[in-house]
Amino acid sequence: MNAEQEWLAAFRRAGLIAADETPSIEPLTGGVSSDIVLVHCGERRFCVKRALPRLKVTVEWHAPVERNRSEADWFAVVGQLLPRAVPRIIADHAHEGWFAMEYLPPAQYPLWKTQLRDGQADAAFAASVGQALACIHAATAGRADMAQRFATEQIFFPIRLEAYLLATSEKHPECAAPLRALAQRTGATRCALVHGDVSPKNILRGPQGPVFLDAECAWYGDPAFDLAFCLNHMLLKCLWRPAHAAAFLACFDALAAAYLDGVDWEPRTCLEERSARLLPGLFLARVDGKSPVEYVTQAAQKQQVRALAVPLLQAPPQRLAQVRAAWAKEIGL
Repeated sequence: MNAEQEWLAAFRRAGLIAADETPSIEPLTGGVSSDIVLVHCGERRFCVKRALPRLKVTVEWHAPVERNRSEADWFAVVGQLLPRAVPRIIADHAHEGWFAMEYLPPAQYPLWKTQLRDGQADAAFAASVGQALACIHAATAGRADMAQRFATEQIFFPIRLEAYLLATSEKHPECAAPLRALAQRTGATRCALVHGDVSPKNILRGPQGPVFLDAECAWYGDPAFDLAFCLNHMLLKCLWRPAHAAAFLACFDALAAAYLDGVDWEPRTCLEERSARLLPGLFLARVDGKSPVEYVTQAAQKQQVRALAVPLLQAPPQRLAQVRAAWAKEIGL
């Protein structure tokens, strides 16, 4: 049985298609951690996602396939809080390693990363991302049921803490101690439901605001990680499209301010301090960790990232504005 026949058999078992229906199955690209297909069945269209045990990157990188269950659960929880912020799950077969969700057409739901690439850096939309994240974190903070449901450190550690912070520490012995300390501190902080991959490639710009995808790193942990992870991309985009760097930094400011305004489960200065310390580590990881960004390829650009990150890892910042100001200076703004 080939891959398409396996999919069809799974869809029939799930009741997604009738025994006499043979839909077309179109592989979708863009991710490194899962197989994703678009299914056309008459007038119906839906997406199906299945986690891979080995990620599609150049280095050897394995991750537990149980993250498929975590992603479906994250969508279910957030769908109760912010129904328009996630795609609707239409079939959940975690025991078989896959789930199906509604298809959101690009014409109505453009990818935020594509818009940023094209210079469409809208600070108001960035603020809405920050607001939605804060809402999710606030609604799940301090909840024992969520902590039990998303006790997924065996997933989060290899995909995030090891692949980003610890792998980078091996290439930067001068920063090994602070990077390991960041990994330890982040792993030990458990206070809210974390998405784990809040990147513009995983956010659609929907008619009613942001729609979050790809929550397979979901974990009950440190919400500062989500904030730092997303802000990291606002800094990196300055190297991708230098002509729009000022607008990307305005998005950084808007997202950070909107998020911090929604922090009510702990002192916002405490969360900001953790996020500010994480940010240089995540920044450095995107050129020297296991998952480098595909658009920072020039040696000079990579050196700019290191020139910002290494000093800030050695003398950690307390505020996000310190990281932003240092980066603005590095790129000449």
